[in-house]
Amino acid sequence: MAEPREEGAGAGSKRCFVAVDVAPAVRDEVAAVTEALRRVGGDVRWVSAENLHVTLKFLGQTRAERLDAVRAALARVAAVTASFDVVARGIGTFPGAARARVVWVGLSGEALPALAAAVDAQLALEGFPPEVRAFAPHLTVGRVRGPRGWPRVLAAMAPYCDKSFGRSAVREVVLYQSHLQPQGARYTALDRFSLGRQDGGGDPSGEASAPTGRRGRAPGGG
Repeated sequence: MAEPREEGAGAGSKRCFVAVDVAPAVRDEVAAVTEALRRVGGDVRWVSAENLHVTLKFLGQTRAERLDAVRAALARVAAVTASFDVVARGIGTFPGAARARVVWVGLSGEALPALAAAVDAQLALEGFPPEVRAFAPHLTVGRVRGPRGWPRVLAAMAPYCDKSFGRSAVREVVLYQSHLQPQGARYTALDRFSLGRQDGGGDPSGEASAPTGRRGRAPGGG
């Protein structure tokens, strides 16, 4: 994911991003697998269950006076977007197994990329740089920090390559603030925007596609 220009980290600015959450049951399923992988060893920072989400747009340091424009843009998107479901399935790595930097769980359907594109377009109208890479729907579940123990981790991932982690109902878009701390990022919801038509939807096949790009990852190491 291309990172936008930082606006400065002075008083009154916040490190922000736009995301959707996944269901608690999905978080628990993912956390059970990452805990099993953690026990294998390896130099991987695994994302805690409470920090699992899908980043639609990373805003970076954002001045307080610009947050009203962000909120207006997200409200416009939410008002014309139907709710939908996503299925979490499979585990893999970016950019590949041999040089992995990120461990991901895939997410299904066309509705999520469409939502990310709409968010990007509306925020571009407010002066935020548009994304230059295609959105790849996934949950970032781990960050590989070095090669130590990686072959063991990769072997332990094999049984989960097609595992279903469950279904999530996407009913809102969330504006988050990221607090960077030595022990990892902590996220605070600044505002939530309910999607306008609560008529369900999503991918009827229930199949998750493997991500092919690098957008959608959680910012701030979380």
